[in-house]
Amino acid sequence: MDQRRPAVVVLAAGRGQRFRGEGHKLEQLVGGETVLAHTLRQTMASGLRYLVVTSTALAPLVRRHVAERDMLVLPTQDRLGRPAPVGMGHSIAAGVAATGDAQGWLIVPADMPLLQTSTLLAVARALEHDPIAYAQYDGQRGHPVGFSAELFSELTALQGDEGARKLLARFPAQAVDVNDPGVLVDVDTVEDLARVVSVHPAVPVPASARHRLRPSESV
Repeated sequence: MDQRRPAVVVLAAGRGQRFRGEGHKLEQLVGGETVLAHTLRQTMASGLRYLVVTSTALAPLVRRHVAERDMLVLPTQDRLGRPAPVGMGHSIAAGVAATGDAQGWLIVPADMPLLQTSTLLAVARALEHDPIAYAQYDGQRGHPVGFSAELFSELTALQGDEGARKLLARFPAQAVDVNDPGVLVDVDTVEDLARVVSVHPAVPVPASARHRLRPSESV
């Protein structure tokens, strides 16, 4: 893996509170494999360096797929015994800080099993010319969202659940049009999971059963 290319930060630390099914959303099966496994397979196939940011509760699941060196387990408490910060912003900041020698970062939520490897590479290439690049399908912004190395300080200062949306408002961002509806699809609810199962290539269903999927929330 080329250390000079962007690193992929896979966000797998969320509690998944909107998912009302049994177990965590990342543990759910799609075509015989977990949601997390599908997302990680596409990430690994890109050949890009990657880091999975996860929680203590989800660390055993992540360890089934990646080496210890490729994961960052966020602490539950700080040095004073107080609850540690949580939220997408904190996860992004921690992942970027841990891969600070990378030439940029692609932010990928771990609950996007339909995302294609070609999309990751397309956004990575766009970062060679723009400070921010994001995948776009059918005119809608999706994931991954990529950030160049010059935004390291801004990314590592993120906090809470806001994620990196404010950076897209402050810096020029390049849309990368891709033929990949998976950039818009995450698994937040039981209904989302049912839709993903109905269209995933690993689950053969008639074309007539495939229907439009709910767009994911942006970073």
